[in-house]
Amino acid sequence: MNFRRSAAALAAAVSVIGSAAPAVADTSAGPSPSSPALPAGLYGTTDPQYDGVWRQSLALLAQHTVEVRPAAKAVDWLTGQQCADGSFAPFRAEPGKACDAKLMVDTNSTAAAVQALAALGGHDTVTGKAVSWLKSVQNKDGGWGYTPGGPSDTNSTSVVIGALAAVGQKPESVVKDGKSPYDALLTFALPCSGDGAGAFAYQPDKKGELAANADATAAAVVAALGQGMAPKGNAKGAESRCEDSGKPSPDRAAANGASYLAQAVAKDGHLTSSLPGSTDQPDFGNTADTVVALAAQSGPAQAQKPLKWLEKNSEAWAKQSGPAAYAQLVFAARAAGADPRDFGGVDLVERLNATGPAPQAAKSDSPFGVWWTVGVFLVAGVGIGFLLSGRKKQGQS
Repeated sequence: MNFRRSAAALAAAVSVIGSAAPAVADTSAGPSPSSPALPAGLYGTTDPQYDGVWRQSLALLAQHTVEVRPAAKAVDWLTGQQCADGSFAPFRAEPGKACDAKLMVDTNSTAAAVQALAALGGHDTVTGKAVSWLKSVQNKDGGWGYTPGGPSDTNSTSVVIGALAAVGQKPESVVKDGKSPYDALLTFALPCSGDGAGAFAYQPDKKGELAANADATAAAVVAALGQGMAPKGNAKGAESRCEDSGKPSPDRAAANGASYLAQAVAKDGHLTSSLPGSTDQPDFGNTADTVVALAAQSGPAQAQKPLKWLEKNSEAWAKQSGPAAYAQLVFAARAAGADPRDFGGVDLVERLNATGPAPQAAKSDSPFGVWWTVGVFLVAGVGIGFLLSGRKKQGQS
């Protein structure tokens, strides 16, 4: 789920990033934390125009997965971004102003917000309206594009599947003209022969042909398993070999996609970003998404090579990219069985928390846990009881 919503997010609308779309968000210059143009409850210090809701949603969801209670104003900022029809735009500078036709709302921001708010709980009205809107813009092939009415793509369909699952709905039951989200998703799956065996494409090209896309594949693997952006690793583990079997089931497609990803990171431990006009370089965000996908399908053991690579190499990238990047790494660590608070020597949770308003509190601030703390007070209470009882007896003698 490398859902990136950065200054390149409009390009991401054409090539929406990862199982969710963009997860690297803060790579462009923006206002300082003290700037009045930057909302007080928002995570990150760069211009939120293209990724505000996206990075906020990932940050809140990541905090929830590590038992950190987000600041109330951070949650309020996110819920306040919703339009009356239930949709979300990447950013609304004036949330008190009604949304109009000029505002570009999108499925990725909306679905990401649903996943975060559903996890936090207590926001059924907001998530209910958002899911209703998502259903209203479902395409006839069963999938979703980045913008309402746009052609379906793997990434957008995947992040909406995650949103449906987050609110307890079965994606296969959300049908438009007889087609479910899984029907759409499977149309982007490549066979197990030829280039990109087992992978998913983002969309068919102009000739209707499919080309392997690692970002889309990582998103699709998790979605085909019926999960969202922050799944736990598959404790039992499952096969990840590529195998054609007529029309594949979602489970079969997930295994095929994981097979492709495993081969993609087998040599160097990471994916490579190849952008026109730029030198190839490691793709940190999609590598993190690959860790999540491999762990969700095949188990944490299968994700260790790219996980270890991220532990050694991702610190500078995350620092530059901001809260969504830290969230991606938290998701990867959690899925693959690593400690987000000691990820290659970096406390990802502390770093994430520092990009926005201070959390309310961890669910258990004691290193020994809540029950240990309660036990201490119980023991202390018993001791005091004996002491008072002894004094009472002495006074009676």
